[in-house]
Amino acid sequence: MYFRFQRLLHTMNVQALNLPLQSVVRISALTAVGNLGNLKAELKVGLDAGLTLNEIKEVLVHLYAYAGFPRSLNGISTFMDVLEDRKAQGVNDMVGKDASPLTDTTDDYERGRKVLTELTQGPQTKPAPGFGEFAPRIDAFLKVHLFAHVFDSDVLNYQQRELVTISALASIEGVQPQLQAHISMGLNVGISVPQLIEAFDVIEKNVSKAQADAAKAILSKITEKDH
Repeated sequence: MYFRFQRLLHTMNVQALNLPLQSVVRISALTAVGNLGNLKAELKVGLDAGLTLNEIKEVLVHLYAYAGFPRSLNGISTFMDVLEDRKAQGVNDMVGKDASPLTDTTDDYERGRKVLTELTQGPQTKPAPGFGEFAPRIDAFLKVHLFAHVFDSDVLNYQQRELVTISALASIEGVQPQLQAHISMGLNVGISVPQLIEAFDVIEKNVSKAQADAAKAILSKITEKDH
């Protein structure tokens, strides 16, 4: 399986992650595991690489759904400190675009279900089978808070959001089913296999080789099934 996976990579001519996206991977991973010292340094790298203030804020907000409010809030506080330091040094960072006004008047749950259908490329029942039937409130939170309210902001596109999610989940122990689901979603919205491999290489260097290897094994399993 491993060698067939490597041959697949060699046949694909796809641009790797650019510097801003490499920083998105590191920011997401370091926030998810709570490494605030390295996160502070990486936030500076990300700004210098061209990420805007609003893009980084959106990454950190998005992470609440996958790493929890404490990690997200700690990341936001760290970012605020970085911006204060840079302002004191006379650095004027790009603010970037704000989220566009919401024009879709669909019910929040249905809007979230529509987004999830696009990400998974499959129908989404109401409620979700299994956990959604057992705990309808968590199904509502998933559709309304995450896939509607968070995804409503177009400061990040779907590819960027899935890269944030995959990077966070690949860094956290014990979430293999969710990581597998989001790797598939990432591929569905146009993230390439080589880009995911590069993201996992970044995680190996900044978080854990074991976590990166586990993520690569999941990716290999998915691509073997699809080919």
